[in-house]
Amino acid sequence: MAYPNLSLRRHLRIIFVQLCVLYGEPAAAKISALIVFGDSTVDTGNNNFISTLVKSDFKPYGRDLQLENGRPTGRFCNGRLTVDFVSEAFGLPPLVPPYLDPSRNISDLAAGACFASAGAGYDNATSDIFSVLTIWKELEYFKEYAAKLRSFQGDDKARETLTEALYLVSMGTNDFLENYYAVPRGHAKDYPTAAAYGTDYLLGVAESFVRALHALGARKVDLNGLPPMGCLPMERALLGGACTEDYNVVAEGFNAGLRALIDRLNAELDGARIVYGDVYGPVGDALGHPASYGLENVEAGCCGTTGLFEMGYMCNSRSPLTCADAGKFAFWDAIHPTERLHRALADAKMNTTLHVFL
Repeated sequence: MAYPNLSLRRHLRIIFVQLCVLYGEPAAAKISALIVFGDSTVDTGNNNFISTLVKSDFKPYGRDLQLENGRPTGRFCNGRLTVDFVSEAFGLPPLVPPYLDPSRNISDLAAGACFASAGAGYDNATSDIFSVLTIWKELEYFKEYAAKLRSFQGDDKARETLTEALYLVSMGTNDFLENYYAVPRGHAKDYPTAAAYGTDYLLGVAESFVRALHALGARKVDLNGLPPMGCLPMERALLGGACTEDYNVVAEGFNAGLRALIDRLNAELDGARIVYGDVYGPVGDALGHPASYGLENVEAGCCGTTGLFEMGYMCNSRSPLTCADAGKFAFWDAIHPTERLHRALADAKMNTTLHVFL
């Protein structure tokens, strides 16, 4: 698959952002907190505290997470996630805490909280496959969080915190890979094609969710698209190493619909500033030009035997042949990026769209 070389544009944007910060160009108010909704790519550990098989609170997950001394935190990665790097880039804590962690109190969560759940999707039926949080349950927990924040900070300060927070939403891949393309469940059964399922149903849920967030005070939203999901190691394995192009076409169509939705919501929602979180472009660029990112392997995961099928409990401390240096790999397991790729994605986001919130 051919990807556009974004390296020059990426470096120019980095310079632009640095100049804006240095010379004080007009920018939106500083982000007060990072609030995260989504699936395993942004779950910082909530699934540790629910009854599900979709967990990663065991080694070797987290082995390169230096801020936790290599402790597995429930992140589906060898280290930090994109949301952690984004949080740090805004001057917030370098690790976004999971809301469901009982050891965290509201003072720990005031600058950011993650409500994401690995295995979740826009379709409730997708979340039900592995008994994880639905998108609407994530929202219920956010409402609970907002009430705690008001008690902790007072109504006025809490209102300011929630208004100036950045809300990052990232999901959708599971709806296709775990639901529609596997054994269709729920609304997935109602659509003749994956493209129709995405544009006619999933985008409608995404719209309802953003509108619900806006009604609760959210004004700054980073609504993320899908990655080139046909190029994930597990999907490559289906074609003997090549990307499953049909899946990528569906992802691109969904992303186009998401961008159109964002334009409409910005026009209709009072005070909203919603940006499109491009995942497809940066990940595609890394997979297409690995040397530019210091990567040597973009086809298999670091963990396991072949790196094409292992994830979750199949990626464990007894897994043979797990690579010594995950920094050379784009993927940690058969689905999830390494810390190296997460960092590259965060850099791309900060230097293309999220800089508007600096």
